[in-house]
Amino acid sequence: MASNPPPAPLQGFQRARNEEQRAQRRRLILETAAAMLAEMPVAEVSLNELSRRVGLAKSNVLRYFESREAVLLELLHTASQEWLEHLDDALGRAVDSHADVVGRGRAVAATLAATLAARPVLCDLLSAQAAVLERNVSARVAAAYKRAAIGDVETLAGLIGGRLPEMGAADALRFAAAAVMMTGTIWAHAHPSAAMLAAYEAEPALAAMRLDFTDPLHQLLETLLAGLLAKWG
Repeated sequence: MASNPPPAPLQGFQRARNEEQRAQRRRLILETAAAMLAEMPVAEVSLNELSRRVGLAKSNVLRYFESREAVLLELLHTASQEWLEHLDDALGRAVDSHADVVGRGRAVAATLAATLAARPVLCDLLSAQAAVLERNVSARVAAAYKRAAIGDVETLAGLIGGRLPEMGAADALRFAAAAVMMTGTIWAHAHPSAAMLAAYEAEPALAAMRLDFTDPLHQLLETLLAGLLAKWG
């Protein structure tokens, strides 16, 4: 997600009178939450602090988003779209269309891992998606997010399939969905809690279970791609 100067808070609350003003309030809330994510992990973003920075009472923030999680799910979709737009160019530079399928597969896996590692906010949001962000929202918000997320996975599958047409559309979609899930899981394990870090320090042998992010993700993506491409080899 692009890093921009934090938005100025509202000075003195006035009720939004029309759709344009309501849209402006929503944008301010989203921009403020995005600025907070540039400073702190998802787990530390609170509705109270978000409301304070926006310059609205918490009850007024809830007029525009039903929960903190609803704000963060919308930001997750935005961050995913920004990554996909960048990924298209990155794959175009990294993947030699004249290389054999193994070489193209390795380039795809490396590019996915590198571009995701460069977007820690996206990875942090993905790590919280299923266990946290989808838990405190209504069925309406959950369904809207899932529709958007499915569209993002389909876009990713199209980008991958364009560089690896041998894989077929169905397997490209399977790979894309798995890549998103693996990203969130590995990020969570690569960024343990303060208590777990203290445990690692107290018992160095436990640190064998600690993961880096980029290399494990790269290796898993490359292995999964190799397995799927072997079906077409």
